[in-house]
Amino acid sequence: MDLLHACRGGDPARLLEHALRTAALLRRSRPFDKELQIAGLVHGLYLLLRPGEDGRPGALAAEAVRPLLGERVARLVLLHAHPGSAAGTAGTVDADAAAALGQACDAAAAAFLDAGVPEDWRPVLELVAAGAYRQDHADPADPADHRIAGRRAHG
Repeated sequence: MDLLHACRGGDPARLLEHALRTAALLRRSRPFDKELQIAGLVHGLYLLLRPGEDGRPGALAAEAVRPLLGERVARLVLLHAHPGSAAGTAGTVDADAAAALGQACDAAAAAFLDAGVPEDWRPVLELVAAGAYRQDHADPADPADHRIAGRRAHG
């Protein structure tokens, strides 16, 4: 939330509006895929993390969000930034989701919709972060944890 709130003025404000529109479009097209929606919200944060730096911005953004938002959000951000790396995921749920993220990102650039404010996304961010925490701290000896981790891995 702090990074999203940092996007309130100047060029970062355009980044925020684009992120909010991308996430809103994904909410409409994929209402049950919260991780995909959040990937749409955070896919451009690398611009705030290291402004003006070239290189692998998707990798930087993915590494930044992985500890809090989980492996799948990080993977979607990376696949979006580096579509060529999706070759090994062709036909998978994540390849389809990464394609949807790309389409929403492109559509958000041309969309003129009121996508709300960052605070609107707090409940979804908290839900995804809580799921990532549960998955990262699953007890391999506890069958209930395997069921949680298994459901998380499938979307």
